[in-house]
Amino acid sequence: MNLVLYRKYRPKTFAEIVGQEYIVKILTNAISSGMISHAYLFAGPRGTGKTTLGRLLAKALNCQNRKEGEYEPCNKCESCQEINKGNSIDLIEIDAASNRGIDEMRNLKEGIRFVPTKSKYKVFIIDECHMLTKEANNALLKTLEEPPAHAIFVLATTEIHKMIPTIISRCQTFDFRKLKIPEIIQRLEKILKKEKIEYEEPALFLIAREATGSIRDAESLLDKIISFSGKGKSIKKEVVGELLGNIETELIIQFMEYLSEKDVKKTVSFLNKSIDKGINLQQFIKALNNYLREILLLKIDSQFEDSLISSLTSEEKEKIKGFAKKLSSEEIHEILEKFMEAENKMKYSSIVQLPLELSIVEICSKKE
Repeated sequence: MNLVLYRKYRPKTFAEIVGQEYIVKILTNAISSGMISHAYLFAGPRGTGKTTLGRLLAKALNCQNRKEGEYEPCNKCESCQEINKGNSIDLIEIDAASNRGIDEMRNLKEGIRFVPTKSKYKVFIIDECHMLTKEANNALLKTLEEPPAHAIFVLATTEIHKMIPTIISRCQTFDFRKLKIPEIIQRLEKILKKEKIEYEEPALFLIAREATGSIRDAESLLDKIISFSGKGKSIKKEVVGELLGNIETELIIQFMEYLSEKDVKKTVSFLNKSIDKGINLQQFIKALNNYLREILLLKIDSQFEDSLISSLTSEEKEKIKGFAKKLSSEEIHEILEKFMEAENKMKYSSIVQLPLELSIVEICSKKE
């Protein structure tokens, strides 16, 4: 059976986890020292490794070959193998989005009383736990207050503000962050090397940017692009751009040339010609605001260079730096405000480009 990439390359050791360094450090120190909490709360955006770390914690605690003072699972013993294959009877995963009621929590409470079948600990991972009903939360709270020594809970949520404070107070809480573009690119490079697939670096940048901080989304996108390109074929920037609907930098730069000259006729005409050629307007305004942000940051610090600017050609970099010199901070700020407002209005406008056109007219008509 061919597994999707995010499942095939799911980290099997703590060393393979991308980002979340401080969380990995605290958990591995706790495992190696034997100072284990009975309940953990992993909170943060989707696709950042919450469930993966929960499984790793369960695997390390129940690893039959792990020696005292160590924290990495061996991935060879029966317990590790069962967790890797997803058939361990002492690792219970519950999706609270579809099992959110009191009956499920009562069953959980009943199941907790029984000692692990094979392992040292029975580990319960409750995903999207913020979706539990009030009654289910009360039942879970009672369980967390008086847990048996063999039970460990890992609660995962993307919306911690919806959790009741009494449950949060009974857990060790860890805040997961979105991953940075270079971190995601590094992970994708490792996967492609293992799959023996060649790639263009700008193509991986486009995938990482589209994933917006989620490693799982990036791996899913890569899977889709490999299927689209054909097995074993090189991952090209043009193919990724076509599939994701990315807007070419040249379009943004030409648009900004006209806008910075305050030529309303050329700017509006260029926009509508681009629409006629089939650009996705929502993608265009999103990309435009990204580049305006880069221009603003360059205005603040001329040496500023993040992953987006690093991915540009020398000529494109010079163009962006030119806009930063040409426009004042107040102008850039005002343009960004207008275009962010237009982006929101476009979602509900019967003429989708009208809010953007109105913003262009207003920006270009303002006197120096």
